[in-house]
This record gives sequence, C-alpha cells and structure tokens, in this order.
Amino acid sequence: MRRRVIAGNWKMNLGTVHEALDLVRAIRPRVSEVASVDMVLCPPFTVLQPLAEVLTNSRIALGAQTMHWESNGAHTGEISPSMLQSLCEYVILGHSERRATQSSESSNAAIRAKAAAAFEHELTPIICVGENLAQNEAGETDAFVREQVCAALEGLTPDQIKRCILAYEPIWAIGTGKAATPADVNALIGVTIRGAVAAVGGEESAQAVRVMYGGSVKKENIAGFICMPEIDGALVGGASLKPDFAALIQAAAAA
Repeated sequence: MRRRVIAGNWKMNLGTVHEALDLVRAIRPRVSEVASVDMVLCPPFTVLQPLAEVLTNSRIALGAQTMHWESNGAHTGEISPSMLQSLCEYVILGHSERRATQSSESSNAAIRAKAAAAFEHELTPIICVGENLAQNEAGETDAFVREQVCAALEGLTPDQIKRCILAYEPIWAIGTGKAATPADVNALIGVTIRGAVAAVGGEESAQAVRVMYGGSVKKENIAGFICMPEIDGALVGGASLKPDFAALIQAAAAA
C-alpha cells in the first residue's frame, strides 16, 4: 500500500517570517491527528529556517521549491542540496513554471542531475512532469510525459526510484481553475507514468513509486482524485496558501 502525500507549493508567496508562521500555526493544530498522510510544505527559501524550527517534532515536513545539482561553487543566486539538507526532507524538481522559464537548469538532463544530488544529500525529490495545452490537444501527452519520466530517473538505482515522488501536473490546468478529470489522470499515471518507471527501474519500482496529481487541486475536488487507485496524493498550489489547506489534508486522510 502506497502512503498518500499532500504537498503545498507556496511558490513566490508568504515569504516573510510573519506570514509563514501565521499560516503554519493555523494549519498545524488542524492536522495534528492525521497519521495516514505525509504532509509537506514547500515555502520560499527565505522562511525555511524559522519554519524548520517551529515544525520540529510535528507531522509536517518541509520541502524546497528547487535546488542546484552542485553542492557548492560559482553559481550565483543558486541554492545547493548541502544548504537544504539540515532544513528539508523534500525538494521539488522540474516544476512546470521553472521548466518554462529556466530551461538551462530545468532541462531533462538537469533534472536527472538534481535527482541524483538530492539522494546524495538525503532529500526526497518530488519530480514534476506534464504537458502543455498544445501538446495535449495534439495527442502528444503520453510520449512527452514518458520521455520526461525516463530522463529524470535514468541512472538512479531501483531503490532510489521507489523513494522518488512523481507529480503529474498538466500545465494547462495549473492556476487556470481547470482540472483534468480524475479518471483521465488515473489512466495516465497507471499506464504512461508507471510504464515509464518500469522501463527504467523495473515493475517493482513502478508499483512502489508514489505519483501525485497537481493542477487546480482544491478542497472541493481533492477527494475525487485521491479515491483513484493510481493517484497517491496532490501537489497543491494556490489552495495551500490559506488555513483551509488543512481541509485538503483531512479530505485525503478520509478518502
């Protein structure tokens, strides 16, 4: 049985200590009894340290929104895995917004290097894959997503692949209010994504790896996704910026 995971990606929001602490203090008591779901918050780098302190001994883990693949060096403005290791347990890699605007550090090859670096520094990678509207309408979704998955996992051991978390986020559904149907997402994860994982790491890895859905997930629709057998959680954007994010976690636990 794959354990469910709900992750909130704050993006470039709530970057002050006051804002971040207020939200976490509102969410934490509402999910303190949730034991069946892994809970992850991915805030801006600026508040990782204070949140790491306040979330000590809680059920809520922290993740970073990206990182470089090198541990140190002349990479101005970058954050290394060694900097994150003492603050986080997770790191998002290859989010669609970064793939679109930061192509040099979010290419398939870069994501592969980052995934390997994450494991070297005891971080769990949340690897994002997904197609844009043009690719979807042209019937290219399966081939495109399969290529992203295979490229990201190449070179990892089967054990590392099992510990990865994949997030399918159709770009056309992010921040638009449009969500893919649970049945369509379930089919794509079960056939395309797990098929790609099996091609790289074997069938056992394919059945063990957790795959989330991300794309306009909110309290009103999360249960429909979580109830699907191939969907193991959700990567939540805008709906993770309010105290009611706790309701999504509670819904996932109850589904």
